[in-house]
Amino acid sequence: MEDKILRKLFLGFIQIHILHHAKEHPIFGAWMLEELREHGYVISSGTLYPILHSMESDGLLEKEEKNVEGKIRKYYTTTDKGNSVLIEARNKAYELFKEIKD
Repeated sequence: MEDKILRKLFLGFIQIHILHHAKEHPIFGAWMLEELREHGYVISSGTLYPILHSMESDGLLEKEEKNVEGKIRKYYTTTDKGNSVLIEARNKAYELFKEIKD
């Protein structure tokens, strides 16, 4: 039960993490999986890719397909809406962190 609750909470953190990196530079799924693992998030590609597609559908990310070594790789960057959401999420996360840090 606790795992399901934590998973729901962490999905929001993962989306903020995605927006953060997609604002800095174009990201692709395999790179993002590794980045998230470095921060302790263990998710599968079967979890990440639907998140990326959903964020694209919501207008937070835009996708560009590039041919890399004969394969099509999808790169994601933030949209203006994604940048605005990231700013708001950072502000809310900071306020929350100040309140719960003790």
